[in-house]
Amino acid sequence: MKKRNKQASSISGSEDFSGTSHGLYRSSISRASTYTERSNYTAGSVQSYQDKSIVKKKANSRSWTVVFSSCFTPTKGNTKGDDDGAIFEEDSDFSYASTSRKSIASNSSALKLRRRDSDSSNSIAELPTKFSINQIYRATNNFSAENKIGQGGFGTVYKGRFRDGSLIAIKRAKKIMYDNQLSAEFRSEIETLSKIEHSNLVRLLGYLEHEDERLILVEYVNNGSLREHLDDHGIYAGIHGDVLELLPRLNIATDIAHAVAYLHEYADHPIIHRDIKSSNILLTDTFRAKVADFGFARLAPDNPDATHVSTQVKGTAGYVDPEYIRTYQLTEKSDVYSFGVLLVELVTGRRPIERGKDQSERMTTKWAIRKYREGDAVIAMDAKLRRSPASVGAVEKMMKLADECMNPSRKSRPSMRKCAEDLWAIRRDFHHQQQRQQQNQLDSASSDKNTTGSQKNSFPGVREE
Repeated sequence: MKKRNKQASSISGSEDFSGTSHGLYRSSISRASTYTERSNYTAGSVQSYQDKSIVKKKANSRSWTVVFSSCFTPTKGNTKGDDDGAIFEEDSDFSYASTSRKSIASNSSALKLRRRDSDSSNSIAELPTKFSINQIYRATNNFSAENKIGQGGFGTVYKGRFRDGSLIAIKRAKKIMYDNQLSAEFRSEIETLSKIEHSNLVRLLGYLEHEDERLILVEYVNNGSLREHLDDHGIYAGIHGDVLELLPRLNIATDIAHAVAYLHEYADHPIIHRDIKSSNILLTDTFRAKVADFGFARLAPDNPDATHVSTQVKGTAGYVDPEYIRTYQLTEKSDVYSFGVLLVELVTGRRPIERGKDQSERMTTKWAIRKYREGDAVIAMDAKLRRSPASVGAVEKMMKLADECMNPSRKSRPSMRKCAEDLWAIRRDFHHQQQRQQQNQLDSASSDKNTTGSQKNSFPGVREE
């Protein structure tokens, strides 16, 4: 695997959209989160800072990242496998909302933190979190059903509301996971979230272990998942302008590409998400996308000459890289494949596997890519989307990129950075074409009005004033 260049380099182009909720990014993919204010937690205090990147970890140091130190390092390398159990999930609507940027600084109770020592690499660190178990019980009304907002293989996700009105999402592990060693999935999510900070990634707020409770606390993003917005029958169907139009979908795709490119190329240690799917993409009120659920995430190899991580297959049916399934070799290009599937979802509005469809259309990606290659990408286009020369052209480009991402050979797939650049250009061109079409319509309407007025005054006996 090539040694990554940690130097930030900007997405090409500097033009910005006006009148849209998403401007074109002028900044680097590697840029830290754009939150106005975040908290830097230490064992004895809570310190605020503004727009600072995560402090880089030094070799053999006891540095702290985000909210607690890294304490787990999964097995990695060219050929050596790990002890992951094979999990191949059916596509499910596991989602939990998340983005209250409001600080929860008023909650002052904190747990002690056990630092990672060099001789205790397998120990679990308690977060220097500001939350006590009693606060969590009060915030969730003792984990009442009315506060349940998601369900997944890891456990249940609840919404919590503190006395000052601040919201938080709380992932509560299943009871079967409560033993002396946390499950690999739970451990992986804590480990991964502790290392990253980006505006398009769900932010870790804390971790809490109390008696038989294992909790991960993350920011609350309150506009549901992408899958819920794409579904005709979802709870968000028909709420926001009746349909998620193409420009917001392009914005969302670009956000996701930026986030995953950051994980692959600009995180302190490259990370493979391994479960990119629409139900793991959470949306804010302004339809900014945040990638969530790092339970299956893996660190890429330390060795720059390594080409992959050998691991048993985990992921969601319909999204998993076929080459990963065949070889058990995980690379960043496995995320690229899943992203290609996600692009097809954004174009078609369909799930990767539609059991209610005819056999020829049941596998959405195969059907949509076939239509694109036959020159009929518009047929695969979500029926809810408005057709225009601009939208059809953008959809064709999105399908071209999706086709490249799902190339059977991982070596032929683009990087996530290239995906972000391509989507930036597609979004720019689509926006400009929309503007031209609108201007042409205005000019045409104005011309028709002038022509009508001229015809009225051309009749004999009609005097011009």
